[in-house]
Amino acid sequence: MVAIGYKLASEEHDGKKLVRLAQEAERVGFSFALISDHFHPWINKQGHSPFVWTVLGGIAEATDKIEVGTSVTCPTMRTHPAVIAQAAATTAQMFDGRFFFGVGSGENLNEHIIGAHWPETDVRLEMLEEAVEVIRELWKGKQTSHYGKHYTVENARIYTLPDTPPPILVAAAGPKAATLAGRIGDGYVGTSPEKKVIEKFRAAGGGGKPTYGELGCCWAPTLDEAEHIVHEWWPNAGLKGELTQELKTPAHFEQAAENVKAEELSSSMPCGPDASKYLDAIKSYADAGYDHVGLHQIGPDQEGFFKFFESELLPELSKG
Repeated sequence: MVAIGYKLASEEHDGKKLVRLAQEAERVGFSFALISDHFHPWINKQGHSPFVWTVLGGIAEATDKIEVGTSVTCPTMRTHPAVIAQAAATTAQMFDGRFFFGVGSGENLNEHIIGAHWPETDVRLEMLEEAVEVIRELWKGKQTSHYGKHYTVENARIYTLPDTPPPILVAAAGPKAATLAGRIGDGYVGTSPEKKVIEKFRAAGGGGKPTYGELGCCWAPTLDEAEHIVHEWWPNAGLKGELTQELKTPAHFEQAAENVKAEELSSSMPCGPDASKYLDAIKSYADAGYDHVGLHQIGPDQEGFFKFFESELLPELSKG
């Protein structure tokens, strides 16, 4: 059976709301939650982007059972991996084993803000591998120095640690990143049901490791209303290829998404009140090799989506 989770979209909600949504997700029966780690939203309409580590501390104290993980943190540019290692260790300690740490190579949208050059894909993956090495070494709780190609750490020791280090899940959209994820990750994070990419992950050492997929959706009373909401709040879902890694500002994403049509978006994700569309989409992720699927309800009506999940989706999912 595929575990079903809920996406805490930091781009659409402030910190207090995200804590309340995590509580509600736990109450209605989601087994885990994914939370995004951005400096900017994708477009200005989304309107938010709180500091995820502050929000996670609130969620840790406000929930009891639900597992929560970042999807995903870029530990390479905007924040030094030694600082991220401390943040994730504290968070894991507060969650008492309910936290997992998703990492990825990032987007120019969030990482260029410190004025650093945005490197090409191969360099970003190289940086990610070294960052994960630094983080794991620091999680041993010993004084650490590291003099690598991309990062320097001098005389650093993390004192507040969880009993067990959290698993590090690595995000991937293409074969190179999937190979890296299989080699260095404790699991995989993806955003589309691409079976070949997951097979690359498995072949590179990911066999038996968990796989987490994000599935965008929009519950609304009618299909027309759902299509309008997705087009207004999440047109960036219609952008293809490497564009989402390269654009620098929310304004650039808005410009790039001007030609994205509402019907294109709704054809790529379940929208409206028909539960069978959501179940079919979840099955497509399971068929591709995911054992965890996190649902991202796009737009402001999270309460309506929770009711829909609890009354229509969960009973059907529980059967299988």
